[in-house]
Amino acid sequence: MNILITGGCGFIGTNLALFLKKKNFNVFSLDNLARKGSIYNLNILKKNDIKNFKIDICDTRKIYELKKFQLIIDCCAEAAVEVSRNNIDKVFNTNLIGTFNVLKKAKKDKSKLIFLSSSRVNSIKEINKIINNKLDLKKKIKVKKKINENFSTKSPKSLYGFTKHSSEMLIEEFSYAFNLQYIINRCGVVSGPLQFGKQDQGFVSLWVWSHLIKKKLRYIGYGGYGNQIRDVLHVNDLCQLIFLQIKNFSKINNKTFTVGGSIYSNTSLKDLSNKCNQIVGNKIKISKYVKTSIYDIPYFITDNTFVSKTYDWKPKKNISEIVKDLHDWLKRDFLKIKKFFN
Repeated sequence: MNILITGGCGFIGTNLALFLKKKNFNVFSLDNLARKGSIYNLNILKKNDIKNFKIDICDTRKIYELKKFQLIIDCCAEAAVEVSRNNIDKVFNTNLIGTFNVLKKAKKDKSKLIFLSSSRVNSIKEINKIINNKLDLKKKIKVKKKINENFSTKSPKSLYGFTKHSSEMLIEEFSYAFNLQYIINRCGVVSGPLQFGKQDQGFVSLWVWSHLIKKKLRYIGYGGYGNQIRDVLHVNDLCQLIFLQIKNFSKINNKTFTVGGSIYSNTSLKDLSNKCNQIVGNKIKISKYVKTSIYDIPYFITDNTFVSKTYDWKPKKNISEIVKDLHDWLKRDFLKIKKFFN
């Protein structure tokens, strides 16, 4: 089977390409190499005989002219939520026009599609209600409600979340009109090796890196206490799920799944700092930034019930193992990696 992974030199795309290559698939990447760290990941793909097409996801003609693929896995996205307020064109073009181009290619070739969506398609207001809309989190949040496929997707959800939700609906329309088979995975926070983290994207990787080099960090929003909570999924666990989805595509398709670390692997920023202290061995200064962004959410715990029952799958690596794997990778290849972090 020929598989094209868009965003194939990104964090998830590269890990997935390497994983599927080991499963004896013919894997190809599509990435314009614009993001920091993409050259590092490209070199890894080259060493494993995985070809990258240096094409922008918005280039309709070049994508249309590519060879035929039986499966396209769409990992390409501008995933930083705050960027969607500051650079609307970039987010819409990459996330929505990009998906449209992928769908036209899939329609032409009669390809199957796996789309990596986002937990941010969910309603900010409804998520806030889980902890009673508190903007000052002095105390640790107790894990309460888990969020599944039926959770509200009403606005507001950020312009980024809008583009991902719109892409989901566009996929469903193509499926209805042209009999396209798809799977949508609404992923929460995913982390692990090959992730070059920033403040608003890949925060676990950023946290480990900052502890490694003793760089100051900030707890941003909700009073600056660091008590906001997220579940975190190891990228290897996501790759294993996608492998199961590929194997069972003929029987299980046209479904949407929420996918995350859930109860098994979650953390607050404060707890993450403590884990980094223990595993990295460095304690750093963390300051407070009290103001909360209108796009921030205080809490997200995924309900994996549907995807777990469907594929007999569940996360295997918890947050401590994720931090350890990140630390080992960052330390092992420190000299090559450091120039790609902010």
